[in-house]
Amino acid sequence: MRLLAVLWTLSLLLKEAQAWGYRNGIFHNSIWLEQAAGVYHRESRNGRYQLTYKEAKAMCKYEGGRMATYEELEAARQIGFHVCAAGWFDHGRVGYPIVKAGANCGFGKVGIIDYGYRINKSERWDVYCYNPTTKECGGILTDQQRFIQSPGFPDKYQDDQICYWHIRARFGQKILLHFVEFDVEDDTACLADYLEVYDSYDDVSGFAGRFCGDYLPQDIISTGNVMTLKFLSDASVTAGGFQLQYFAMNASALSQNYTDYFH
Repeated sequence: MRLLAVLWTLSLLLKEAQAWGYRNGIFHNSIWLEQAAGVYHRESRNGRYQLTYKEAKAMCKYEGGRMATYEELEAARQIGFHVCAAGWFDHGRVGYPIVKAGANCGFGKVGIIDYGYRINKSERWDVYCYNPTTKECGGILTDQQRFIQSPGFPDKYQDDQICYWHIRARFGQKILLHFVEFDVEDDTACLADYLEVYDSYDDVSGFAGRFCGDYLPQDIISTGNVMTLKFLSDASVTAGGFQLQYFAMNASALSQNYTDYFH
């Protein structure tokens, strides 16, 4: 009987292991994929590392979600979620997910960089929220091509929003961003509302540009198979928003006239 129990347990573990794997060059899990895409990073609208545990919990709740659990954060990391910023998650824990180790991010390690349970809940960090049903504002995108737009587009976006889109293409591909429409509050140096583009796993390195106003930005091509987009609006004045389209393309296609992809 004990042998049968062991064999049954091994069978379950094997099925679970088979559920994880690379498909089309992207790491997937058939059980967690949709749920993991509901994990997202938020910082205070006053800047990075400004949220107490109570404030962080309230922010997730205000957006219709809750704080992410360790397991949800790890599942998101497994499909490419990488943010080099420590944040609160469930039960007063602090950490951040790392896909690619770097000298200034993750202490050279890969995984959940875990600061543990914090005794002092007045410490100030960012936060990792979970809401699998709300994907309008940010998310992990692994499609070969897709439109991205500001919340509510083509109507005006709202005040006090922060959205992160993490684009993950297949290994060996690059990402082409093509702007279709753009109308974001214009001000000196784009300090109020803006869209930032990063040629990297996060919004720390690989800065490619910050955009506002109604001038249509030129196309942007990544150097690797990942890109991060960050959209922020402040507490006053909004505009029509933006819409762009991205394409995951092989290097050979980029060397040709890629404008055919826009039709």
